[in-house]
Amino acid sequence: MDYTKFNSQIIDGWVNNGWEWGKPISHQEYLAAKNGKFKMVLTPTREIPQNWFPEAIVGQKILGLAAGGGQQMPVLAALGGICTVFDYSQKQLDAESEVAKREGYQIEIIRGDMTKPLPFADNSFDMIIQPVANCYIEDVQHVWEESYRILKPGGRLLVGMDNGVNYIFDKTETKLYHKLPYNPLKDPSVNEEFPPEEEGIQFSHTLDEQLRGQITAGFQIVDLYEDTNGEGKLHDFNIPTFWASYSIKK
Repeated sequence: MDYTKFNSQIIDGWVNNGWEWGKPISHQEYLAAKNGKFKMVLTPTREIPQNWFPEAIVGQKILGLAAGGGQQMPVLAALGGICTVFDYSQKQLDAESEVAKREGYQIEIIRGDMTKPLPFADNSFDMIIQPVANCYIEDVQHVWEESYRILKPGGRLLVGMDNGVNYIFDKTETKLYHKLPYNPLKDPSVNEEFPPEEEGIQFSHTLDEQLRGQITAGFQIVDLYEDTNGEGKLHDFNIPTFWASYSIKK
């Protein structure tokens, strides 16, 4: 099964149904970003700290990796970044095209699968930004290594990640349901609670995979924070379910 293609189609459906992460920023938000006023997230609720960004974004070559949807990249373009977005969901890329056309800026839009070698030369980008997305792929180490390859020395990697807790519970978030790791390709029984046609094919990843994996690829982790789901029982108990990290290519 080509699970990444399947996931891209599922996400297209979510966007059609009004998915929160597929709604582009407004014209007013774009204008505010042009004036240096913006908010951006990698995880459900917490904003990216301003000191994670370069002092000046003008002229910076920035890749939005699995970052379609018209939320992060339009802001970075408004701030003067030279932007490229790479995503496997056509609907998410359509949102990027929509905002770029509306606001009149240039952005390179590429449809592709991040589990494959990325179509960029070594040392191409000053920054890579990736909201939570690697829960939809089985092997995250490949992404860390490819990100390291295509970043320039000193380049920044800003990424949101699921910490795995969401996959332990049932849909009500009240009952322990499944032991980790969560991998429907190896344990199809999990599909009974989380049907792929509704949830896509998702994967839990450990601290070793997410953070140590970046270090193994060569990154130096500069900062990180935790976040919750923003709603539901786990959020009500303030249980962190996501991480975000800021790393640099040494």
